[in-house]
Amino acid sequence: MRGSRVAGLLLAAGEGARLGTPKALIEYAGERLVDRGVRLLEEGGCHPVVVVLGAATVQVRRAVTVRNPDWAGGMGSSLRVGLAALPPETESVVIALVDQPFIGPGAVRALIGSGAEVAVATYAGRRRNPVLIAARHFAEVAELAVGDVGARPFIKAHPELVTEVPCDEHGDPADIDTPQDLRRLEAGG
Repeated sequence: MRGSRVAGLLLAAGEGARLGTPKALIEYAGERLVDRGVRLLEEGGCHPVVVVLGAATVQVRRAVTVRNPDWAGGMGSSLRVGLAALPPETESVVIALVDQPFIGPGAVRALIGSGAEVAVATYAGRRRNPVLIAARHFAEVAELAVGDVGARPFIKAHPELVTEVPCDEHGDPADIDTPQDLRRLEAGG
Protein backbone atom coordinates (compact mmCIF):
# COMPACT_ATOMS: atom_id res chain seq x y z
CA MET A 1 0.00 0.00 0.00
CA ARG A 2 2.31 2.68 -1.33
CA GLY A 3 2.26 6.02 0.45
CA SER A 4 0.05 4.76 3.25
CA ARG A 5 0.54 4.70 6.99
CA VAL A 6 2.12 1.34 7.56
CA ALA A 7 2.72 0.27 11.14
CA GLY A 8 4.99 -2.54 12.24
CA LEU A 9 3.90 -5.24 14.67
CA LEU A 10 6.50 -7.47 16.31
CA LEU A 11 5.19 -10.53 18.14
CA ALA A 12 7.61 -11.20 21.01
CA ALA A 13 5.48 -12.52 23.88
CA GLY A 14 6.44 -16.20 24.04
CA GLU A 15 8.41 -17.88 26.78
CA GLY A 16 10.66 -19.88 24.45
CA ALA A 17 9.75 -23.11 26.25
CA ARG A 18 12.02 -25.28 24.09
CA LEU A 19 14.86 -22.80 24.57
CA GLY A 20 14.42 -22.23 28.27
CA THR A 21 14.36 -18.44 27.86
CA PRO A 22 12.08 -15.89 26.16
CA LYS A 23 13.22 -15.37 22.58
CA ALA A 24 12.95 -11.58 22.92
CA LEU A 25 15.93 -11.66 25.32
CA ILE A 26 18.29 -13.71 23.14
CA GLU A 27 21.27 -11.76 21.83
CA TYR A 28 22.73 -12.04 18.36
CA ALA A 29 25.69 -9.93 17.26
CA GLY A 30 25.39 -7.84 20.44
CA GLU A 31 21.71 -7.06 19.91
CA ARG A 32 18.64 -8.58 21.53
CA LEU A 33 16.27 -10.24 19.07
CA VAL A 34 13.50 -7.85 20.16
CA ASP A 35 15.65 -4.83 19.24
CA ARG A 36 16.68 -6.48 15.98
CA GLY A 37 12.99 -7.03 15.13
CA VAL A 38 12.15 -3.39 15.84
CA ARG A 39 15.04 -2.31 13.62
CA LEU A 40 13.84 -4.64 10.84
CA LEU A 41 10.42 -2.99 10.82
CA GLU A 42 11.73 0.58 11.21
CA GLU A 43 14.32 0.26 8.46
CA GLY A 44 11.70 -1.42 6.30
CA GLY A 45 9.52 1.70 6.48
CA CYS A 46 7.06 1.01 9.31
CA HIS A 47 5.99 3.64 11.81
CA PRO A 48 5.08 3.24 14.56
CA VAL A 49 6.39 -0.14 15.62
CA VAL A 50 4.36 -1.97 18.27
CA VAL A 51 5.95 -4.83 20.20
CA VAL A 52 3.77 -7.37 21.99
CA LEU A 53 5.48 -8.72 25.12
CA GLY A 54 4.34 -11.32 27.61
CA ALA A 55 6.67 -13.84 29.24
CA ALA A 56 9.42 -11.23 29.55
CA THR A 57 9.00 -7.59 30.40
CA VAL A 58 11.74 -5.60 28.73
CA GLN A 59 12.38 -2.00 27.84
CA VAL A 60 12.37 -1.51 24.09
CA ARG A 61 13.54 1.77 22.65
CA ARG A 62 11.94 3.28 19.55
CA ALA A 63 8.80 1.15 19.92
CA VAL A 64 5.45 1.11 21.65
CA THR A 65 5.23 -1.93 23.91
CA VAL A 66 2.04 -3.65 24.97
CA ARG A 67 1.68 -6.63 27.24
CA ASN A 68 -0.38 -9.65 26.34
CA PRO A 69 -1.73 -10.97 29.67
CA ASP A 70 -2.76 -14.20 27.89
CA TRP A 71 0.63 -14.75 26.21
CA ALA A 72 0.64 -18.42 27.25
CA GLY A 73 -2.47 -18.89 25.12
CA GLY A 74 -0.38 -18.62 21.97
CA MET A 75 0.42 -16.34 19.09
CA GLY A 76 -3.23 -15.68 18.25
CA SER A 77 -3.82 -13.74 21.45
CA SER A 78 -0.64 -11.71 20.89
CA LEU A 79 -1.76 -10.84 17.37
CA ARG A 80 -5.15 -9.69 18.70
CA VAL A 81 -3.50 -7.54 21.39
CA GLY A 82 -1.10 -6.04 18.86
CA LEU A 83 -3.76 -5.22 16.29
CA ALA A 84 -5.88 -3.55 18.98
CA ALA A 85 -2.89 -1.39 20.00
CA LEU A 86 -2.30 0.08 16.54
CA PRO A 87 -3.16 3.77 16.07
CA PRO A 88 -6.55 4.38 14.42
CA GLU A 89 -4.92 6.05 11.40
CA THR A 90 -3.04 2.84 10.52
CA GLU A 91 -3.84 1.80 6.96
CA SER A 92 -1.88 -1.45 7.01
CA VAL A 93 0.53 -3.37 9.21
CA VAL A 94 3.58 -5.52 8.61
CA ILE A 95 3.66 -8.38 11.13
CA ALA A 96 7.00 -9.95 12.02
CA LEU A 97 8.10 -12.57 14.54
CA VAL A 98 10.89 -11.98 17.05
CA ASP A 99 12.55 -15.34 16.37
CA GLN A 100 13.53 -14.73 12.73
CA PRO A 101 16.72 -12.65 13.04
CA PHE A 102 18.05 -13.24 9.53
CA ILE A 103 15.28 -11.44 7.63
CA GLY A 104 16.39 -8.07 6.29
CA PRO A 105 14.45 -4.82 5.97
CA GLY A 106 14.29 -5.30 2.21
CA ALA A 107 11.59 -7.92 2.81
CA VAL A 108 9.46 -5.37 4.66
CA ARG A 109 10.04 -2.78 1.92
CA ALA A 110 9.08 -5.35 -0.73
CA LEU A 111 5.80 -6.13 1.04
CA ILE A 112 4.95 -2.44 1.39
CA GLY A 113 6.00 -1.74 -2.19
CA SER A 114 3.77 -4.52 -3.54
CA GLY A 115 0.72 -2.28 -3.22
CA ALA A 116 -1.25 -5.31 -2.02
CA GLU A 117 -3.88 -5.41 0.72
CA VAL A 118 -2.54 -8.77 1.88
CA ALA A 119 1.06 -9.67 1.07
CA VAL A 120 3.08 -12.65 2.23
CA ALA A 121 6.86 -12.96 1.96
CA THR A 122 8.03 -16.11 0.21
CA TYR A 123 11.42 -17.79 0.34
CA ALA A 124 12.20 -20.56 -2.16
CA GLY A 125 8.51 -20.41 -3.08
CA ARG A 126 7.28 -21.10 0.47
CA ARG A 127 5.11 -18.64 2.39
CA ARG A 128 6.76 -17.35 5.56
CA ASN A 129 6.92 -14.10 7.51
CA PRO A 130 6.65 -11.17 7.51
CA VAL A 131 3.16 -10.49 6.22
CA LEU A 132 1.32 -7.27 5.39
CA ILE A 133 -2.39 -6.83 6.05
CA ALA A 134 -4.61 -3.84 5.29
CA ALA A 135 -6.58 -2.34 8.17
CA ARG A 136 -9.95 -3.26 6.68
CA HIS A 137 -9.09 -6.92 7.40
CA PHE A 138 -7.90 -6.48 11.02
CA ALA A 139 -11.21 -7.53 12.61
CA GLU A 140 -11.40 -10.79 10.67
CA VAL A 141 -7.70 -11.53 11.18
CA ALA A 142 -8.21 -11.06 14.94
CA GLU A 143 -11.33 -13.22 14.96
CA LEU A 144 -9.54 -16.11 13.23
CA ALA A 145 -6.30 -15.83 15.25
CA VAL A 146 -6.87 -18.52 17.87
CA GLY A 147 -4.37 -20.60 19.80
CA ASP A 148 -0.86 -20.74 18.44
CA VAL A 149 -1.61 -19.39 14.98
CA GLY A 150 -1.47 -15.81 13.79
CA ALA A 151 -2.73 -14.56 10.44
CA ARG A 152 -2.48 -17.96 8.71
CA PRO A 153 -6.21 -18.86 9.01
CA PHE A 154 -7.20 -15.53 7.45
CA ILE A 155 -4.68 -15.95 4.65
CA LYS A 156 -5.91 -19.49 3.94
CA ALA A 157 -9.55 -18.34 3.98
CA HIS A 158 -8.90 -15.58 1.43
CA PRO A 159 -6.45 -16.80 -1.25
CA GLU A 160 -7.93 -14.31 -3.71
CA LEU A 161 -6.59 -11.43 -1.59
CA VAL A 162 -3.05 -12.72 -1.15
CA THR A 163 -0.08 -11.45 -3.12
CA GLU A 164 3.06 -13.52 -2.70
CA VAL A 165 6.21 -11.40 -2.64
CA PRO A 166 9.50 -13.23 -3.30
CA CYS A 167 11.98 -12.19 -0.61
CA ASP A 168 14.84 -14.67 -1.13
CA GLU A 169 17.31 -11.84 -1.72
CA HIS A 170 16.24 -10.12 1.53
CA GLY A 171 17.39 -12.72 4.03
CA ASP A 172 16.69 -16.11 5.47
CA PRO A 173 13.43 -16.91 7.31
CA ALA A 174 15.08 -19.49 9.61
CA ASP A 175 13.71 -19.22 13.11
CA ILE A 176 15.14 -19.89 16.55
CA ASP A 177 13.09 -22.51 18.41
CA THR A 178 15.47 -25.02 19.97
CA PRO A 179 18.86 -25.09 21.72
CA GLN A 180 20.34 -26.40 18.43
CA ASP A 181 18.96 -23.35 16.59
CA LEU A 182 20.44 -21.11 19.28
CA ARG A 183 23.85 -22.77 18.95
CA ARG A 184 23.68 -22.23 15.19
CA LEU A 185 22.83 -18.58 15.81
CA GLU A 186 25.69 -18.17 18.29
CA ALA A 187 28.06 -19.75 15.77
CA GLY A 188 27.19 -17.01 13.30
CA GLY A 189 24.26 -18.45 11.42
